[in-house]
Amino acid sequence: MLRSIIVEDEFTSRKILNAMLGPLGPCDIAVNGHEALAAFGAALEAGEHYDLMCLDITMPDMSGREVLRSIREMEEAAGVGGLDRVKVIMTTASDDRETIMASFRSECDAYLIKPIAHDRLMSTIGTLGLGV
Repeated sequence: MLRSIIVEDEFTSRKILNAMLGPLGPCDIAVNGHEALAAFGAALEAGEHYDLMCLDITMPDMSGREVLRSIREMEEAAGVGGLDRVKVIMTTASDDRETIMASFRSECDAYLIKPIAHDRLMSTIGTLGLGV
C-alpha cells in the first residue's frame, strides 16, 4: 500500500492525480505549500510517513522547490534520511531545462511534465522503488 500526498493548486490536476494514486492506497491532498507542510509535519509526528509526494513546482504562495526544501529540513530534524525519505515527483507544465535542473538540485527524485499520463506515472513510481 502506497501512502501519498498530492500538492497541487489546480483542481483538474489534483483530480487526475488523485484518480491515479487513490487506488494504490491512502492519498491526501494539499492545495498549496502551507497545507502541504502542515500535512507532512502532522504525518511525520504521527509516524505515518508518506511514501510519495507529487509536488507542483509552480504555486502562488510557495514554489514547489521551497516546499521541498522545507520537507527535507523537517525530515532531517526528525532523523529521517536516505531511503526512508519521502520520494518526491515534481510536476509542472514547463519543460524548460533550467527548471528541471533546479528541481533536482532541490532534491526531488523525479520530474514529470503535465499532462501526466497514467503509464508514465506508474513507471516513475516503480523506478523509485515503491513497488507498484
